[in-house]
Amino acid sequence: MSGYVEMGRVVCNEQIGADVWVMDIYAPKQAAEAQVGQFCNVRVASDSSPLLRRPISYAGFNKKEGTIKLLYRVVGKGTELMTKLEKDDTIDCLGPLGKPFVLSDNMLLVGGGVGIAPMLCTVEQLQEGQKAIVLLGFRNKGELFWADLFKPYNVTVHITTDDGSAGTKGFPTAVMPELLTKNEFTTVNTCGPTPMMKGVAKVAKEHNVPCQVSLEEHMGCGTGGCFGCGCGCGGSSGKRYRVCKDGPVFPAEDVFF
Repeated sequence: MSGYVEMGRVVCNEQIGADVWVMDIYAPKQAAEAQVGQFCNVRVASDSSPLLRRPISYAGFNKKEGTIKLLYRVVGKGTELMTKLEKDDTIDCLGPLGKPFVLSDNMLLVGGGVGIAPMLCTVEQLQEGQKAIVLLGFRNKGELFWADLFKPYNVTVHITTDDGSAGTKGFPTAVMPELLTKNEFTTVNTCGPTPMMKGVAKVAKEHNVPCQVSLEEHMGCGTGGCFGCGCGCGGSSGKRYRVCKDGPVFPAEDVFF
């Protein structure tokens, strides 16, 4: 699946943190086929600067309304240009791309930074018989706006902060053993900084719970043609992957152990 190129129409584009924005886009072809863990590759300028599209995970999608939701952090010229878009402006969207998470009946969802997006998408798309507990890792209490995004959903959210200013002091791995002992999780799904995901995968393995990780790499085409996101992950398979096409979601043992 190579996705659709759609000239999406901006429904809203709001700042929710110091450098974090959320954008809803009317892109009905993508909304109709998007799955949790997939991403959209957006072109933010009509000229050649910036040249490459920006890969952004779906933070949600509404098949009935034909909309997709993107969470993004301003880190360069491309994402800075995205903040200038207003209601009814258009944005060139290519998606849905990549392999999704495989959802199960009882999930532990661990997210950090913009990696929280697919965790938010998961709870939005929970089906009857599925349930999830969310574990979010922040640097400090100034990042709690991420947790606010989960308030509309009937899920329990646990929080850790590096400095102990909110929730449990430490990283998500400090809380995981207790949660894994008290709950019969069928999968652990995680997305965020690579060191965090490696730690999450290690704890999940120690508790014999399958773990899926969503990798982030710089991308060119987003469809597997340019090999710009090639990753020699060093997992049990020994393979070199194209994160955009072979992933971004992988079984943890394929890429970390």
